Amino acid sequence: MRRPLLPLPSWLPVDGYLLALVGTVALAALLPARGPAATVADGAATGAVALLFFLYGARLSTREVTAGLRHWRLHLTVLACTFAVFPVLGLAARALVPAVLPPTLYTGLLFLCLVPSTIQSSIAFTSIARGNVAAAICAGSFSSLVGIVITPLLAGLVLHGDGGGFSADALLSIVCQLLLPFLAGQLLRRWTGGFLTRHKKALGFVDRGSILLVVYTAFSAGMVQGIWHQVSPLRLLCLLGVEAALLAVMLTATSYGSKRLGFRREDRIAISFAGSKKSLAAGLPMASVLFGAQAGLMVLPLMLFHQMQLMVCAVLAKRYAARAEPQPRREQAPAAATAGAATGPGG
Repeated sequence: MRRPLLPLPSWLPVDGYLLALVGTVALAALLPARGPAATVADGAATGAVALLFFLYGARLSTREVTAGLRHWRLHLTVLACTFAVFPVLGLAARALVPAVLPPTLYTGLLFLCLVPSTIQSSIAFTSIARGNVAAAICAGSFSSLVGIVITPLLAGLVLHGDGGGFSADALLSIVCQLLLPFLAGQLLRRWTGGFLTRHKKALGFVDRGSILLVVYTAFSAGMVQGIWHQVSPLRLLCLLGVEAALLAVMLTATSYGSKRLGFRREDRIAISFAGSKKSLAAGLPMASVLFGAQAGLMVLPLMLFHQMQLMVCAVLAKRYAARAEPQPRREQAPAAATAGAATGPGG
């Protein structure tokens, strides 16, 4: 299994990919794409988003979906946390505008609450914590699949007055850039599945590189338009505080809520990690479609939340594992193998 975390000290895990994202933001700040270069970058980002969702579709195993249907209560719980509880909390945070958060950052925070759950990091943390890895795979996959439709619909409902949401052009872009490539990936999986499996590592660089290109394009547009002057360091600190509270509420709700619903320990671990986290890989391309030139500032809350959830969940996963009873090696092997088989940049 690819290790998604690079510990600097052992208690402070840092996502190496987030460092690449920060470097991309710095590059956009120093050398933003302008004029003809911006046109070329926009076209390349559009193609990269389509490629990204094609790979998502090609990687989603029909067998995993079929097997996961046996855990329908778990999946419904994760979907409810992702697309109901999170958005409600996001809407409640409107009370913080403008005293704590400016409208632009609040819109980004609300968009964060609408995106799907992660796949890869949820699987990794569930495996470390000795939870139900197969359920985490299916829950993350279902969330990503549903999110392709639900996230834009929710954005159209709650962001129409906040600089995002639906228009005829946005709807067409979502269909062409997200939905059609995803469906093409699913239809061609029969012929492409073996190739993707054999070249999984190389294709991982392709999809992560696609996201970096989307980030560069979005933040370049923000630099050219001067939108970063709208945010002060104090506002960023306030945003971090709000996101820390949001993550704490969701971790508490998923942990105690799943226990009250009668799930066994392994399932509760999967629900906690899959139901409390948000996917940077899915959210960035969607933001580029929904917000256009304003996407740079809108995805800042999601990028910060992504790193925060990795750090906190890494600590929690180790604590879950420490409290678990020792398991025979023959029982641990299938979970590790299942986690290693998971593909896609879900985190």
